[in-house]
Amino acid sequence: MRSAVIPIRFPFLCVFLFSAPLWAASVVDFGAVPDDGIPDHEAVQKAVDAGGDVYFPPGRYLFGKTVNVNLDVAGYTSLRGSSGTTIEMASAGPAIRFNGSHQGTASPASVKPNVWEKERMPMVDGLAITGSHPEASGIEAIQTMQIILTRLHLRGLHHGIRLAVRNRNVIISNCQVYENSGVGIYLDQINLHQINIGDSHVSYNDEGGIVVRGGNVRNLHIGNCDIEGNMAKDKPATANVFIDAADGSIGEVAITGCTIQHTHDAPESANIRILCGSDWLTKERNVERHHDGNITINGNVLSDVQFNIDIKEARGVAISGNTLWKGYENNIRIVSSSRITLSGNVQDKNPRYGYGDGDTTKNGVLIQDSELIQITGELIDGVRGHPAGLVLRNCKAINVTGCTIHGCEGSGVLIDDCENIRVSDSIILNPAVKEYSAVRLSKARKVKISDNITD
Repeated sequence: MRSAVIPIRFPFLCVFLFSAPLWAASVVDFGAVPDDGIPDHEAVQKAVDAGGDVYFPPGRYLFGKTVNVNLDVAGYTSLRGSSGTTIEMASAGPAIRFNGSHQGTASPASVKPNVWEKERMPMVDGLAITGSHPEASGIEAIQTMQIILTRLHLRGLHHGIRLAVRNRNVIISNCQVYENSGVGIYLDQINLHQINIGDSHVSYNDEGGIVVRGGNVRNLHIGNCDIEGNMAKDKPATANVFIDAADGSIGEVAITGCTIQHTHDAPESANIRILCGSDWLTKERNVERHHDGNITINGNVLSDVQFNIDIKEARGVAISGNTLWKGYENNIRIVSSSRITLSGNVQDKNPRYGYGDGDTTKNGVLIQDSELIQITGELIDGVRGHPAGLVLRNCKAINVTGCTIHGCEGSGVLIDDCENIRVSDSIILNPAVKEYSAVRLSKARKVKISDNITD
């Protein structure tokens, strides 16, 4: 005999689904009242000091002061909201600051017991933070271990996310960092190893999208992001992704699978700009001094800036499989660098974004004061207003093989004041010019040009 099945109904289920999670303390329970225009930061501070998971029901919460999360005191902390939750920061400084005590590295042996027992993996999820003060920022993290920032909307602030002093094993994902007057995601003079930034939109931040300035940064991974328009016209030499290690140290960087674009009318604008420390060679060019680098730039779509990729004083950079167009000055500029590969990039003069600028985009490749570079399988098409599609100037030990360089004004390749250069097995044509100089030499020494199709 088959047993009867009696359905059991749970009338409280709907209430559970639309109220605070049972494991979280609601900021309302500590006195916060959304949407009443009265500052809530004191109530939120009490909720945070109580420790554990803190939940923000939908509504607008006004902060007149930074809420500090002292992880060594509060213990494990998570701040959670929903798409209807907004924090308005009405004073200078970050709306939320995490203060940890981690002073070690990412090595487990360097992590003190109190970090594992009270501080590891603080989280912020599902919050919108906006600013009503010109110096208001979103989230700041200092000396944290394994902080995770997800599903955030950060808009109308100075900096969206600022990481400072020291942090380890950071994850930032599924965020909207949009229309801020400073930097979207800012690594500010920080000692930081292991950070993943992924699956996010970082756009229209006036002083740069993702910016590293100084410090000691290793293992920075930027992937599957849309990063655009992070350059104001009155903020020269900014970039969508800007790694400025001239006064710091950078290494082990991967920028992969992103669309990165705009804005060409900002002075010296770049999609990816990487400046490594001091000169990598002495004036005698025989003693290496510079070691920063080990960088991969792969599978990105880059357009509509003065420089799509701008590299200076770096060592060990692989640039492959990217699509680049509308580099108003250069698609790729590499200066004072060593051990670089360019392979399989498409460098086109695509008229997709006309802007009424005709042929003012140059799109050329410039490699200057550099050595030990391999250029393989590059497609360079339609360079205008540039001495050649590919310009090698004051370089040593450059190998150009298997490339297609088509329709470029001036020459296909210009080799100027270089030595130990090889150009082979390439197609270098400009069908619009009858007597075309496929490879032009100026003060070149030890150059071999062979097996190319040039007419």
